[in-house]
Amino acid sequence: MNIRFNTAVKMLALVAAMGAGSSALAQSAGTWIGIVGVNKISPKVDSGFVSAPALPGSQADVGNSTKPIFNIAYMYTDSVSFELDLGVPYKHTLYGAGSLQGTGKLGTSEVLPPTLLVQYRFLPPTSKFRPFVGVGVTYAYFRKEKGSAQLTSILNTGGGPSSFELDNKFAASGQVGASYAVSERWSVGFAVIKTALKTTAHYSTGQTQGITLNPLAISVGVGYRF
Repeated sequence: MNIRFNTAVKMLALVAAMGAGSSALAQSAGTWIGIVGVNKISPKVDSGFVSAPALPGSQADVGNSTKPIFNIAYMYTDSVSFELDLGVPYKHTLYGAGSLQGTGKLGTSEVLPPTLLVQYRFLPPTSKFRPFVGVGVTYAYFRKEKGSAQLTSILNTGGGPSSFELDNKFAASGQVGASYAVSERWSVGFAVIKTALKTTAHYSTGQTQGITLNPLAISVGVGYRF
């Protein structure tokens, strides 16, 4: 999937480098833009330690997840837009880190991270190539957390299955990206979103663990102007 992302980004950059030209007002005030594509979320984890009783230095890491996305944007002015990023739940795997490095899979969790952004789009609406920046808020809704047998062996040796829950959180997000109009209504584009997200894991055995996730999301998509 990394190869696909790298190839898609290079193709979009090549198209953008061909320059901007006059076209219909594809991104002018009052228009709606629907975007479908694929998004990869890569957590940049800074794990806290599992509270006692636990092996000293017990930490966690979180794997990447790639899923389809659907975004809807509204051009409030020729340059300012609002965008809502949606999609299906992302499934992430939790691994042991720190003194638990090498213990393997500790569990899985799904997360729905709808994001609302205010964007500023550079260049006139007649430009085919339009870079943009955005700021907004993400709501990380965690669900279907499942602990593994390995988690049980670490936290509750000889006891019943261990489980955990993650706190849902609001978090600030920043965005950079660009779109390129290939016709009056159709466009292609990419975006990068960085989110400052921290949460807390609550284990069924009573321990807690703070985790800074700070995910980086990279998406490519196709847009249609309504």
